[in-house]
Amino acid sequence: REGRFEIAPTVSFTLLDEYRRTIFFGGRLQYNVTDWFGFGVWGAYGAVQIDTDLTTQIDKIAPRNIITAVNINHTLNTANGVIGNAKFTDQVAKWNWIIAPQVQLTPFRGKLSIFEKLFVDTDAYIFLGAAFNGLSERGNCGDTAGDPACIAQASFVEKSRMAPAPTFGLGLHFFIQDFLSLGVEYRAIPFSWNRAGFDTSGTPNGFPDNKITGADQTFKFNSLINVEIGFGLPAKPSVSD
Repeated sequence: REGRFEIAPTVSFTLLDEYRRTIFFGGRLQYNVTDWFGFGVWGAYGAVQIDTDLTTQIDKIAPRNIITAVNINHTLNTANGVIGNAKFTDQVAKWNWIIAPQVQLTPFRGKLSIFEKLFVDTDAYIFLGAAFNGLSERGNCGDTAGDPACIAQASFVEKSRMAPAPTFGLGLHFFIQDFLSLGVEYRAIPFSWNRAGFDTSGTPNGFPDNKITGADQTFKFNSLINVEIGFGLPAKPSVSD
């Protein structure tokens, strides 16, 4: 790896999602300073957003009335003037993109044997960096002058924001050729966000406070599984004496 670049297209899948699963397509670019230390950047775009069963059930079963109006958009004006239930999925936050500069350490490497017939060069690595996350999330309401009331349809319009967070994890590379590898890794990106657009915070005198602010963002240990195909440049590695 020393002195070589790695270019790796990636596909990533979020884990343990309450309301929406996201599939990211992206890539990693890395330069290896030594055989065990490298630095680079990974980025991905949330191209596929899939509702979970919980989102589907809330949409079907949750009552729409004045009691639930702060938490669930209960009216929808259609083109022909008919008023019906708004879709709950429209207020669920979206994880749209990630950019993560990072360093990588590769302390373990060797060969993996499959039935003592097939041997694959393998390494295990850990990484640490900073992740900048692009979110679409329900905006503030009912808190300051100019905010819409939290029971108003306009309060459920999602707004974009960036959430910085640490990122870290571990992975394996399986080298098929000198220039080609397959990889799988676990990545954690912990940060707080309001995933359902709910009023989750209270006041000193009780709960709820009937407004949506940053206080309603709850912490989650966001996790992903990444799968990649890596290409090493130059294609032929140098061999030490």
